[in-house]
Parts: sequence; structure tokens; C-alpha cells
Amino acid sequence: MQSRKIVIGIITIFTVLILSACAGANEGENIETESNTEENVESNNDEMDMEESDTNEDMEGMDHSGMNHSSTGEVPEGLQKSDNPTYEVGSQAIIESDHMPGMKGAEATIVGAYDTTVYTVSYTPTTSGEPVENHKWVIHEEIEGAGEEPFEPGTEVTLNTDHMEGMNGADAVIDSAEETTVYMVDFVTTDTGDEVKNHKWVTESELSSVE
Repeated sequence: MQSRKIVIGIITIFTVLILSACAGANEGENIETESNTEENVESNNDEMDMEESDTNEDMEGMDHSGMNHSSTGEVPEGLQKSDNPTYEVGSQAIIESDHMPGMKGAEATIVGAYDTTVYTVSYTPTTSGEPVENHKWVIHEEIEGAGEEPFEPGTEVTLNTDHMEGMNGADAVIDSAEETTVYMVDFVTTDTGDEVKNHKWVTESELSSVE
């Protein structure tokens, strides 16, 4: 009888030891699982932060937050007024371009109409190393040393205007050239309601009649 009690006691001890070992293993697995979960959450958060940062950088490269919406109304020397513009000075037109937020769809008042050659240009601002691609618009008279003949696409030039920060004095490449009428306009932005005075420039093809 005593031997049986000893055997039962030994079995009980082994059972307790086995259960303790299993509990310890499960606890270790739980700790490891929690650790892995925390690492995954941190990794996902880091990835989201990086994606958000990349998106913001892309947007900065695309928008025109550095553009001077308004101007004094002064025009470059030699710029010729249009004799017969489609949109007369003092008339209204709808802006169809989106050079900057709040511009597309705004009703504009024409304050100046000029016949010239307009260019899209790519350049690196003098204030940073981030290039600007296909900027709209720079007119012929806003290019340093411009003569009578328009510049051909691919020509390297120096800009002599300050539509955007770091633009004046920057080296640029002509991307496209078009002879047309350009307009200086007043308008109120559709997104913030800000009043923009003497904005340069909107081309004739970027305007439509008020219905």
C-alpha cells in the first residue's frame, strides 16, 4: 500500500513538472507572438509614414504653392498689346486651366491682352535643387537677351521673371513654343475665395466665354 502511494506521488510530481513546462513554453510563445505583433505594427507604421512622406514630396513637386498669384501689373518692355483680342480688356471669361489650386472654373476679368510667343520651360530654381518641369507660362519678353525671333524647343535660356520663387535668373530649357494672345487677369479663387490681381499669364486657349 505504501509503495502504491509512493508511485502515485512520483506520477503526481512528474505531472506537475510537465504541466509547468508546457505553461512556460506557452508563455514564451505568447511573449514572442506579442513581440512579433508589435514589430509588425511598428514596421507598418514606418511604411505608412514613408509613403505619406513620398506623396507629400510628389505633391510639392507638382503644385504651384510658390507661385506669385498676384502681380503689380507691370509688363516687360517691348510687349505689344493685342489690337483685336478675342477677350476684350474689361470683359469676363472662364479660366479653363489649373496652373494652381482654385484657378480652374474661376470667372476672370481681363485686364490686359498681348500678342507674343509663350513658352513652357523646365528649370532648376535658384533657391533649391528641385527641378520644375514644363512650367506654364513664360513669354518671349521674359527671357534674358530675347531678340525678334522666337526660341526653338530645346534652346537653353535664362529666365528674367519672378512668377515663382527662385525663377528669376534661373537657367531653363524651352519645352514648347506657341505664338498666341496672352492675358493678364483678375479672379477670385474657387477654393479659398482669395482675390488674385494682375495674374500672369493665361493663354487664349485657356479661356472660355461666360454663358
